[in-house]
Amino acid sequence: MKRTITPSELKERHSEFTVIDVRRRTDYDGNVILNAEWHDPDDVNNWAKSLPIDKEIVLYCARGGSVSNKVLDSLLAANISARYIEGGIEGWKHSGGNIAQKKLH
Repeated sequence: MKRTITPSELKERHSEFTVIDVRRRTDYDGNVILNAEWHDPDDVNNWAKSLPIDKEIVLYCARGGSVSNKVLDSLLAANISARYIEGGIEGWKHSGGNIAQKKLH
């Protein structure tokens, strides 16, 4: 399976995935992809255990780089089906994807 998903593919199949925002707190600006939940990327080993197993996980960070890759590696090592969005939330915004406002928990 590919490590990434394009913003266009996610738009077409959004309901098939559980979308997780893994931006660092310092990068979090309140703008999220619709229905996404934020999880601390440095705590992935704890929250990964609670992920649903009936849907593939799609991750995103700010630009689809090192943070997404690090979290993805952890999920794949735990046999969790996951990919990350090419270009991160910035790629999603540039593709015209929907954004919602959400405060960190």
